[in-house]
Amino acid sequence: MKTLFTGGVKSGKSRLAEAYALEQAGGRKPYYLATTEFVDDEMKERIMIHRQRRQDKFVTIEAPVNLLAALQCCPGPVLVECISMWLNNQLFHGVPEADILAELEAAMQLPCTMVLVLNEVGLGIIPDNALARQYVDLSGRAAQLIAAHCERVFFCSAGLKLQMK
Repeated sequence: MKTLFTGGVKSGKSRLAEAYALEQAGGRKPYYLATTEFVDDEMKERIMIHRQRRQDKFVTIEAPVNLLAALQCCPGPVLVECISMWLNNQLFHGVPEADILAELEAAMQLPCTMVLVLNEVGLGIIPDNALARQYVDLSGRAAQLIAAHCERVFFCSAGLKLQMK
C-alpha cells in the first residue's frame, strides 16, 4: 500500500504521516527515510524537532539524494519525509527533471508499503523567478505521479487530514 500526505508548510502533514506509518506498520518498526540536507541553523533546528518527535520509533536512514537506492534497502514499511526536500536537493545538484521523475516513477513501482510526505506548493501565486517556477512545476508533476500510484491520498491543513483518494 502506498499513501501520500500533502499540504502546506506547518499543516501537520509530517506528524499525521508519522502516526499513520506507525499504525500501518502493525507493530513492526518502520523505516524513516529522511531527505533533508543540513544547510543552515534553521534547518538543523527543524530536523532536531522531527527527530525528537519520532524518538526511536523508526529506523532512520538519511537519503537526501539517492531515493530509489535507499528505498531498495528498506525491507519493511517506510515513511519518506519528504519528497519536497528531495526534489529541492535534486535541482540543487543539477539533476535533469526527466531523471528526477524517472527515479520517482521507479521508486513508486517498488512493492513496499510506503507513506510519502509532499508539500503542496501550487496553491499560491506564480513565483517571480525561473528556478522557483521550475520547482513549483516539478513538484506539481511529482504530486500527480505519486498520487496516481497511491491507494490513499490525504490533504492536510490545520493539523487535520482530509482523505482525497
